[in-house]
Amino acid sequence: MMGMKVTMTGIDIGVMIPSSPSPGESPGRLVAAARYAEELGFESVWVGDQLIVGNGLPLLDSLTSLAAAAAVTERVKLGVGVLILPLRQVVWVAKQVATLQHISGDRMLLGAGAGNERHRDSWAAAGVSQRDRGRLTDEALRLLPDLITGKTVCLGEPSSETQIRLSPPGTMPPVIIGGMSSAALRRAASVGDGWYTLAPPERLPAARAQLERLAAANGRPTPAITTMARVAIQGDPALADIPANQVGPAVLAGDPAVIAEHLADMAAKGAQRVVVMFAAGDWFRQAELLAQACQLR
Repeated sequence: MMGMKVTMTGIDIGVMIPSSPSPGESPGRLVAAARYAEELGFESVWVGDQLIVGNGLPLLDSLTSLAAAAAVTERVKLGVGVLILPLRQVVWVAKQVATLQHISGDRMLLGAGAGNERHRDSWAAAGVSQRDRGRLTDEALRLLPDLITGKTVCLGEPSSETQIRLSPPGTMPPVIIGGMSSAALRRAASVGDGWYTLAPPERLPAARAQLERLAAANGRPTPAITTMARVAIQGDPALADIPANQVGPAVLAGDPAVIAEHLADMAAKGAQRVVVMFAAGDWFRQAELLAQACQLR
């Protein structure tokens, strides 16, 4: 299985790499996981994004984590699911994304969204009003393509505009708009190359139909759908001491054949990529079992 490309009919498979370290855990685990995901043949590796997680979960910085993953890989795509744009100054986002494109050889997938109200400390720490997050997100999405690619951009109020041009320019990565709201769907349809959703499989056909209508109204192709699956795959000794009812909510538990069936169902309902998060067990063994599942379809 080493060195093979993980494939399933009609769908790409990505994996969340462990960017939430446990106490005493090796700091190189994320890097090792990214390297192993590429060896197993997954299409992409992903990290989440948040400044301060509301439940106190430790979380490494997303773009720094992707830079570390880029340094030890050559082929696998590097996704952030999703970058909360209004928490950051847009010029810094552009600089970091362009840098990641240079480091990785243009492998970044830029998931982007407005965030939500669950992590209130993040907004307070960044000095950003939650009420402004939609406006700030739209403004960032408008400016990022020119900033990243090195075009001259006017920033500031009309009375004190400043022309800036970032260098070195980078390649604009695909933009995958995250979120379940109507506003997120409109953004995906108007400026996105893709839509990142946590919707369950049964809701995907209706969401895809709505996305098609909105995209057509904008004279654009329908953005590709990226969705997520949280799994705990049997065949991992680290799961032996965890009762099935304690794995967590909305988690699919089963052997590789069950997981393969679930992923195929997501593809049939409209997903073009599934990002898999391992809800329990040993990350590396879970990744092996997922690769096995993908070879069954």
